[in-house]
Amino acid sequence: MSVRKLKPITPGQRFRVVNGFDAITTDKPEKSLLAPKKRSGGRNSQGRMTMRYKGGGHKKRYRIIDFKRAKTGIPAEVASIQYDPNRTAFIALLNYQDGEKTYVIAQNGLQVGQTVVSGDNVAPEIGNAMPLANIPLGTIISCIELRPGQGAVMARSAGAFAQLMARDGKFATVKLPSGETRLILVTCMATIGVVSNSDHQLLVSGKAGRSRWLGRRPRTRPVVMNPVDHPMGGGEGKSAGGHPRSRNGIPAKGFRTRSKTKASNKYIVERRKK
Repeated sequence: MSVRKLKPITPGQRFRVVNGFDAITTDKPEKSLLAPKKRSGGRNSQGRMTMRYKGGGHKKRYRIIDFKRAKTGIPAEVASIQYDPNRTAFIALLNYQDGEKTYVIAQNGLQVGQTVVSGDNVAPEIGNAMPLANIPLGTIISCIELRPGQGAVMARSAGAFAQLMARDGKFATVKLPSGETRLILVTCMATIGVVSNSDHQLLVSGKAGRSRWLGRRPRTRPVVMNPVDHPMGGGEGKSAGGHPRSRNGIPAKGFRTRSKTKASNKYIVERRKK
């Protein structure tokens, strides 16, 4: 993993920091695992804009990722590590011994030619997927299920990882990337290792145009709006805007919005840090 700082031959490249793409081994995706990706531009079925600041962007095709790792006991060879425009992490193309091909989220250190496998009685090595019941305590894990058979939903973005802290009965204690410590059923699957592309946080866009390529339109600051548009709008000249809040008046910066009666509160051992 590395990043490259471009030479300042144009104003947009002066501060630009791009990914080195050292880990990428091919730029041609597997055709059988591609799907069309339709974009709404933030508009609903009536054509009205219901989500602001979305639209444009480069055309993408969705890569069908196997988040469940349900092919247990069948070894698969890593054919290539690829870039995925739909996520921050890199993806790995697996060739199973029975002939099937799938994409999975690539972990740091996953190499072409390496063999990975999922199941109950597999070695806790990078790229292998197994239930939390069989993973040694203290292991760094990623791509974690929240419900058995659901597929990975946590710790999937670039550089993300969690740590298996303890096991007690049918629950395992996992420290998540947010800092939250939570109970998860030991029958849930997780993958060994840290998610790839951990240098993603070091990238610098360099120019506003790159946000447009990613489908992000310019965002209007609430403090420059009129009072009819936002609680922080209005005032003479540059007014401070009062307390930071959303359009609906919900306070920001530290105000807890999680419901106190939420059913999953009993599984949270320690809340994330502010």
